[in-house]
Order: sequence, then C-alpha cells, then structure tokens
Amino acid sequence: IQELAGEEQYEQMKSAVLEVVGTHFRPEFINRVDEVVVFHPLGREQIRSIADIQIGGLRKRLADRDIGLDINTAALDKLGEAGFDPVYGARPLKRAIQQQLENPLAQKILSGEFGAGDTIVIGTDGENLTFRREVRAAA
Repeated sequence: IQELAGEEQYEQMKSAVLEVVGTHFRPEFINRVDEVVVFHPLGREQIRSIADIQIGGLRKRLADRDIGLDINTAALDKLGEAGFDPVYGARPLKRAIQQQLENPLAQKILSGEFGAGDTIVIGTDGENLTFRREVRAAA
C-alpha cells in the first residue's frame, strides 16, 4: 500500500486499503464504519510546517521571558528528518524537538548563555543544531 503513495495512484491505494479492511474486519463492524479516509504520506513541506507549529509553543514561552527565537529552514528540515518515521508519520517529531532543541536550549538558558533581550538563532552545521545569540537593539 505504501508503494502506491503517489498522487496519481491515490484511487488504486484507496482500493487496496478498502480491500485489506474487508479481509481483516467482519462485515458487521464494517457496516458500522461511516467512512474510511486514506491519507497521503507526509512530504518534506508538511513535516517542516508541523515542526514549525510545534515550535510555536516554545516561541511563546520564550517570548514571555523576553527571548526571541528564529529557526531557519535547514534546522526545521533537520528536526523533521530526526522526527519523521514512514510508519508513524510525525508522531516522533515532538520527542525530536524536545531532545535536540528544547533540552539543549534550556541548559544554555540556565547556564546564562542566553537571556532576556536576546534572540536565539537556530541553524545546523549539517549534523547537529547550532545555537547563536543575537542581542536585539533597544527600542
């Protein structure tokens, strides 16, 4: 079924899913199901968007402490690669964000490396996330 993930093969994939559903569940159960929805696999853009949405909560928490957060596309892609699984989709993404972004960032804030008035710029060196401090100009 996952091999039929392309846009042009959607109807074929839907038929294959419905066939599998029919062989695994009894007709009494299938009759109670209103609809079977077949989702397309997530692409890089969708994973990047999901990562950005999840990081939005971190941005808000940091803004409450007068700390800005900028994360570039390469860093979002890095988190997306670490937190995406073809079987589970984007579910592991939250854990990847916690382990690779939030935990190291919390340690840097607690150590005094970043503080109020700073903007933290998140990038990547190709292998790991990088954290850079920018002091915002006084308004």
